[in-house]
Amino acid sequence: MGEAVVRVRAVVHGRVQMVGFRAFVISHAGDAGLSGTVRNLPDGTVEAVLQGPAHEVERVLRLLREGPSHARVERVDVEYSAPTGKLPAMMVAS
Repeated sequence: MGEAVVRVRAVVHGRVQMVGFRAFVISHAGDAGLSGTVRNLPDGTVEAVLQGPAHEVERVLRLLREGPSHARVERVDVEYSAPTGKLPAMMVAS
């Protein structure tokens, strides 16, 4: 039996816009084989919706807590939910 697939919505707070955060998420999540979306929110946070094998999602969540070198992550709020069908390959959402 394969590993459990999980879905998370992570909202990253801090200096996370205009520092390459979305590209950072797409790169790491894509390398991990995850699907989902990432987008800037109007309040200055970044939202990532990730779905895939639990261990890969957890690994990418750890990376989100660090962020790219120019970011300053204050906190990451994570909500788990049941996987819903197939999400697109990692992409920036509008």
